[in-house]
Amino acid sequence: MKPESNDIDRIVNGDETAFCRFMEHYSSRLYHYVYALIGQKEPAEEIVSDVFYEVWKNRKTLADIENMNAWIQTITYRKAISYLRKGTAKTDLLLDDIGDFIFDPIQSPDEEMISKEEMEKINDAIQQLPPKCKHVFFLAKIEGLPYKDIAALLDISVKTINNHIAFALEEIAKKLNIHFRK
Repeated sequence: MKPESNDIDRIVNGDETAFCRFMEHYSSRLYHYVYALIGQKEPAEEIVSDVFYEVWKNRKTLADIENMNAWIQTITYRKAISYLRKGTAKTDLLLDDIGDFIFDPIQSPDEEMISKEEMEKINDAIQQLPPKCKHVFFLAKIEGLPYKDIAALLDISVKTINNHIAFALEEIAKKLNIHFRK
């Protein structure tokens, strides 16, 4: 169940029941997202908890957010990367070593034409993208956000968004042996 705008208004005014509905709506998806990024159960749970704490702490500004999905996804991404960076000093973990990022199956009319094997190849190609590139690709191609909104959310330029998407599409095409004429 998607949070209604009146739920957001209630959260802004401190309604904990509406906030519980909000958390129920997002918690599973955010947990799976973080777990895919860091590959650890307990830290993933803590990060999602921190995300909801952050949302509650900043609840007065929720009504101003145009795309709640992208906003909360970005907070979650930043917290997961921050967690990994803190661990980097101890374990020399590189951001490129982030675990698999599993996208939900894409539902479209063309899906019937794409075999399960082809979908696995596409997901595998996406898995091999660098983490920031995967995140931008997810926001642009899965969530459908305009590039300028992604740029504002991630505090990077639209040109950088274009570069990430172009790189992602080129890498996916290479993995799928698709050749484009230029």
